[in-house]
Amino acid sequence: MDILKQPIKIGPINLSSRLVMAPMETGKADNNRVSQALCDYYDEKSRGGYLGMVITEHCYVSPEGREGKAQLCAAWDDCIQGLSKIADVIHKNSVPVILQISHGGSKARRSITGMDPISASAVKIPGRQGQEELPKEMDQAEIDRVVACFTDAAVRAKKAGYDGVELHSAHGYLLDQFYSPCTNKRVGDYAGTNLAGRTRIHVRIIEGIRKAVGDDFLISVRLGACDYMEGGAIKEEAATAGKILQIAGADLISVSGGMCDYMRPGHKEPGWFAELSECIKKESSIPVLLTGGITEKAWAEQLLLAEKADLIGIGRAILNDSSLPERFLTSTQ
Repeated sequence: MDILKQPIKIGPINLSSRLVMAPMETGKADNNRVSQALCDYYDEKSRGGYLGMVITEHCYVSPEGREGKAQLCAAWDDCIQGLSKIADVIHKNSVPVILQISHGGSKARRSITGMDPISASAVKIPGRQGQEELPKEMDQAEIDRVVACFTDAAVRAKKAGYDGVELHSAHGYLLDQFYSPCTNKRVGDYAGTNLAGRTRIHVRIIEGIRKAVGDDFLISVRLGACDYMEGGAIKEEAATAGKILQIAGADLISVSGGMCDYMRPGHKEPGWFAELSECIKKESSIPVLLTGGITEKAWAEQLLLAEKADLIGIGRAILNDSSLPERFLTSTQ
């Protein structure tokens, strides 16, 4: 059987193929709520049931964590009804769907939220252009509140009919700001000097979600596994981080870049983060998802056959061509 067509079980979910639609913000939300245009978009992308799973664009879990003007919201109970429309339209096409949830941390601007940005430490994101505001270092009460906000958002996702959630801990968002030594200068329980401290907030969120929603709900973590910059998260830590998240209760690790964002600097080969996903896959017993520049079926197959990952995520190529999943799953070349 074509390896892309091989089914796989991830936690409680059965996927019909190894092809996953990766999360991408569309800007189609209406006042931060689900619009008809957004439902039509996900209907078009999942039509035919060729995708193994869809991971939606990120939704903010609390108002000060809103990063974009048109970003979807999962911070309030009145979001549930709208979010359920996306789940329903994707399920209609016989495809599982999980909701990506996030907090912008220092990427959230006062001009959008009306609130001061917060982060692991009072440190700007390295290399980010136009970041004028220095974030406030979160105290323990703020950390506890954000952990609860992630848990509450996951409960809303389950009530809305989603099969799971994905925690956005990549591309410089708040959880990545805790994970990266570039932005985590803390001491104590969440210290940036050791991996246990840098992943403590992740562990607390995963454990909180699992307790709240039970075992029949997938928890994925999109991990910015390497920053590719001096003083940042490094490749050699990725496997250990993956094991920590697995032990906490994660069902899937989706590998991407950290402070370097979604591209690996100076690397143009498809599967930009394959060296990271391979490291995590070797040490973890849960599936690993790889995204980054994979636009041809042959490349996807090669990465799976080489055991770089268990699943292939494709974002912008599907954004540009809704027929791509069908071509990947039905073509002989």
